[in-house]
Amino acid sequence: MSLSDKALWIIERNTTHALTLDGIAAACGVSRSQLAHAFGAATGMSVMQYVRARRLSAAAQALAAGAPDILSIALAAGYGSHEAFTRAFRDRFQQTPESVRERRTVDGLALLAPLELRPHITVQLEPPRLVDHPTLRIVGVAERCSFDTVIEIPAQWRRFMARYRAIPYKRDDIPVGLSYSPDEDGQFQYVCGVEVYRFEEHSRELLQLEIQPRQYAVFEHRGHVSTIYETYRGIWNEALPAIGRTAADAPIIERHNPAFDPRTGEGGLTLWIPLNDGGTT
Repeated sequence: MSLSDKALWIIERNTTHALTLDGIAAACGVSRSQLAHAFGAATGMSVMQYVRARRLSAAAQALAAGAPDILSIALAAGYGSHEAFTRAFRDRFQQTPESVRERRTVDGLALLAPLELRPHITVQLEPPRLVDHPTLRIVGVAERCSFDTVIEIPAQWRRFMARYRAIPYKRDDIPVGLSYSPDEDGQFQYVCGVEVYRFEEHSRELLQLEIQPRQYAVFEHRGHVSTIYETYRGIWNEALPAIGRTAADAPIIERHNPAFDPRTGEGGLTLWIPLNDGGTT
């Protein structure tokens, strides 16, 4: 069973219990960062977005069946008040709980049924290299994105590369991407950057980041850059569990290979997954 399938089973089995990203990750035996990445790559939504959508869908069905007490439905869906439940319900369905109960139907509502993950392209990954990396200094540009807006990352790279040549103190000429851990809504920071051996003291036009030393599992992505998320699915759901390690809550590093051609997207990358020393976080 893949990590995403395991998380889906836990969520569906415990829809009436308190669920948190930390709790689901612990039940899966992985870090919250690893679960967030795995679930988002497999489904296109965050863990807690799925939990909330499933609970609101069940609430809508109960209301359409004539449930007399809206507050009880709200509490069962994980909301502490009638008002909070109504806001979330309206945001998702563009209708109030009262109107659904009055209409006695869920027709026209965007209900979310339990997900059944379909097989993706099977990526045969080579065993990773384990590398201890010293302090990493990155200069670049950062933008917020989510699992359903990753298509915008290539445009972010174009904007960064227009400023790339003017960056001083580059360690080499190979750009790197940094992908931070998603929050509960699936939002995460992505950085297009380059490694430098020192920061420019007087320049604040670009983001300056210092990543602390740690160990990484380094995986090869040899295909076209557009298929990188198939490789990520394989890493989160099979390859990383196979080596008995969990991902740390730290940035993932995407390093373009020396042969990478930004005009064609060919040439491959290495994906550096930060590792915990042991256990989960």
